Amino acid sequence: MYDAYGATADELAGMYRKARVDTVVFDIADVGSRFYTYIWSMYTGMVAAAKAGAEFVVLDRPNPIGGSAFGPTLDPAFSSGVGLKPIVLQHGMTAGELARLFNDEFLPEDGGKLENLDVVEVEGWKRDRLFAETNLVWTPPSPNMPTPNTALAYPGTCLFEGTVFSEGRGTTNPFEILGAPGVDWKWREALQEQNLPGVVFRETYFVPTFGKFTDEQCGGVQINITDPQAFEPIRTGIALIVTAKRVHPKLFGWREDNFIDKLFGSDRLRTMVDAGAGVDEIVGSWSDDTAQFRRNREKYLIYR
Repeated sequence: MYDAYGATADELAGMYRKARVDTVVFDIADVGSRFYTYIWSMYTGMVAAAKAGAEFVVLDRPNPIGGSAFGPTLDPAFSSGVGLKPIVLQHGMTAGELARLFNDEFLPEDGGKLENLDVVEVEGWKRDRLFAETNLVWTPPSPNMPTPNTALAYPGTCLFEGTVFSEGRGTTNPFEILGAPGVDWKWREALQEQNLPGVVFRETYFVPTFGKFTDEQCGGVQINITDPQAFEPIRTGIALIVTAKRVHPKLFGWREDNFIDKLFGSDRLRTMVDAGAGVDEIVGSWSDDTAQFRRNREKYLIYR
C-alpha cells in the first residue's frame, strides 16, 4: 500500500514503477467546477502515468450541472491546487472529456502525452441534462457536496471561500447558505430586486458548527434554485458578492491571503469589485474567455 495523498507527479510515477502498475483507473465523481480538486488529482495521475509508461483509464460519469461552459479562464500566473491549468470556471465537461483535453493541451508541457488513454463512456447522457434528469442516485462526492443543488450553486457560491463571509460550511446547506454576523434583511432585499434568472433568496439566520464563525449566529441569505436550467451560478455568485459589498461594506471583505484570486483564476474579480464595477461589467469581462474555451473544447467532447 502506498500513501499518494499530496504526492507530486514525479513521486506518484515512482510509486507506479515500484508497484509495477500497468493501468491506472480514475473512478471519481466531479461536480463541474474548476476549483473542485478531483480533476486536478486526475491530471496529476495522468502526468504520472505518462512518465511511468502506464495506461490511464477514466470511468466516465455525467457532469451533474450539465454540459455548458461559462466563466473566466484561469491565468497561469494564478495556478494552484484549486486550478492548475487554463480552463474556464464552469467547464461543462465530463472527466473523460477533460482527460482528452488535458492529454492534448497540457500534458506535453509537463513531461509528455499518454500513449494509452481510454475513456469508458457514459451510456445515454446528453449535454443538456442535469443530474436530476438522469434518474441516478446522488452519492455525495465529498462531505460538503450533499445534494445536486449544492453542485449547481457551487461554481458561484464557492467564491465566498475567498471572502470573510461564511460559505455555509458547518451547516446542512453548504454553498446554499451564506452570511456573517451582523448581516440583515437588506442583503436579501437588494438581491431580490435584481431578478436573477432561476433563483430566489430567503433571509436566513444560522450558527455554523465548524468553519468560519463557529458557534456564532450569522445573518444572510439562502439560495433557492427555482429553475435549474435558467439558473446562472457564476452570475449569481458575482451578484451576491457585489451586493454584499454595497449593502454591508463594513462587514464584507476579502480574505487577507487573497485566496479569491486563486478561486477566480486571476485578480480580476477582486480588483473590479473593489473599483465599484457592476455585475454585468464583471460578467462581460470574460466573454472572450468563454467563447475561446467553447471553441477549443469542441474536438474533445464525447456527448452531444
